[in-house]
Amino acid sequence: MLLSAKDSLLLIVDAQERLLPAIHQRDVVTSRMRWLGEIAMQLDLPILITEQYPKGLGYTVDSLQEIIEAARVVEKTHFSALRDDTFRDVLSEYNKKHVVIMGMETHVCVLQTAIELQESGYQVFLPADTVGSRRPTDKESAIERMRSAGVEIITSEMAAFEWLEKAGGDTFRHISRNWLK
Repeated sequence: MLLSAKDSLLLIVDAQERLLPAIHQRDVVTSRMRWLGEIAMQLDLPILITEQYPKGLGYTVDSLQEIIEAARVVEKTHFSALRDDTFRDVLSEYNKKHVVIMGMETHVCVLQTAIELQESGYQVFLPADTVGSRRPTDKESAIERMRSAGVEIITSEMAAFEWLEKAGGDTFRHISRNWLK
């Protein structure tokens, strides 16, 4: 199944200050998250951000500031965002069937949220280059487990170009200019 911009919501899970220093390849992960988040903003896709106990883990990383300003931020305490009533209520307001999920840590909050979203009837897409864990083996195992649970494993570029559907127009020119760098 291909992504559809009109049916999609972007979900950033726990990309928080105190988690970031320990994340393997953190610069690549945050760069791809920012790139895809900027595209979602240009396409007017709804963006949700979760923060796991921000008093202890800090708030969403500064490199995503522009995206934070365009998003709804929901604080949570459960590893799976779907277990928090506020998140479920906010998510249902958008009435989207495709959830593109990215964030930290792949094997904990991203995995639990993705699997429960999939089990709840959403079609979940995970751009593998937009998630991170402290250890590569945790990330790899989580991606494989999510794939087995029916989550579509893609890349940030796959998401962007599926949302775009065709070449041409200002948004495509802007994206392709940055893509070709």
